[in-house]
Amino acid sequence: MTDTGARIEGHCDARFAAVRTAFEENFGARGELGAAVAVRAGGRTVVDLWGGWADSARTRPWERDTVVNVWSTTKGPVALCAHLLADRGLLDLDAPVASYWPEFAAGKESVLVRHLLSHRSGLAGLREPHTFAELCDWELTVARLAASEPWWEPGTRSGYHAMTYGFLVGEVVRRITGLLPGAFLREEVTGPHGVDFAVGLPEKEYHRAAELVHTPAASDSEQAAVFAQLEPVALAALANPAVGAREANSPRWRAAEIPAANGHGSARAVAELYGVVASGGLLGGRRVLSAGAAERVREGQGPCRDLVLGAGFAHDTEVALGLWLSGPNGSYGPNPRAVGHDGFGGSCGLADPEAELSMGYVMNRMGSRIADDPRKMALVEAVYGAL
Repeated sequence: MTDTGARIEGHCDARFAAVRTAFEENFGARGELGAAVAVRAGGRTVVDLWGGWADSARTRPWERDTVVNVWSTTKGPVALCAHLLADRGLLDLDAPVASYWPEFAAGKESVLVRHLLSHRSGLAGLREPHTFAELCDWELTVARLAASEPWWEPGTRSGYHAMTYGFLVGEVVRRITGLLPGAFLREEVTGPHGVDFAVGLPEKEYHRAAELVHTPAASDSEQAAVFAQLEPVALAALANPAVGAREANSPRWRAAEIPAANGHGSARAVAELYGVVASGGLLGGRRVLSAGAAERVREGQGPCRDLVLGAGFAHDTEVALGLWLSGPNGSYGPNPRAVGHDGFGGSCGLADPEAELSMGYVMNRMGSRIADDPRKMALVEAVYGAL
């Protein structure tokens, strides 16, 4: 038990005892409600911990099989779908998007598939209002993206595609396979390998889903001050539509296909999926990607001040082909070539091939940081301290 009364369960190798300590401390000063963390090293699970509460009323303990919406940590598995197709020779990352999705051309003939994966297509957000209900309509959303004009010259800079990423990459997956990315991921990866992760959570699994809990909302004046600092493209990417805990706890959100943001899974599942990159293409000892394809995920596209997230960082960042490089900031540990992805509120997936290490961290109490939540960073520091 922690000093907050949260019960911690699971196992942790003795070498990684500091990870358990950091996880327990998250329930104290760092305000954790319910969470789980899993670490794989050298092809085996060395940390698998969970604890706290799955709901704000603290009536449901976080169980071993609890799943939760991990927001943008979903983008890693979606990128994996594209890399699977490229590895099979069905997708050319250097081909124009319009060669797979003809309607997409509309003045965007120069946009390449790699630009979608690296947030460089210029389509970080739609220019016209797009409601939550419309976001849940796949056909409408991709049609509007196909007709949309880029916010900047594609390929020149990254600008975080908060919600559009999954529709853009996902529609290419659908044009090639006939399957939405959630179904493709299930048929090709999570189903055959028994990974507890879904884009679009089946209704029969809702009882396992933790309730997302936002911290008290900032006042209207504080919110206005934040948005006043943002460029129009950032406003379009981050606030059109704005989705909060109320929508994200709804059956409509859970069931929808929003592959940039509504993946539901356990920390164990996140560690397994990001572990495909860390292990050179293996998942549970079975090959999913060739070693070369797994390495290509880490192919940096050049550091820059991100056009959407730049105001939230005091440094340049670099996106690879689907994941962010740890870089000199150390967002995913001291190896600058490690990669990962944070999710809104604090979740994280991490892959470090040099250390043969992957990590998944999921939680339900939403933090306020754009990235590098203190709870996540405490766990990352403890993991690397154990190596």
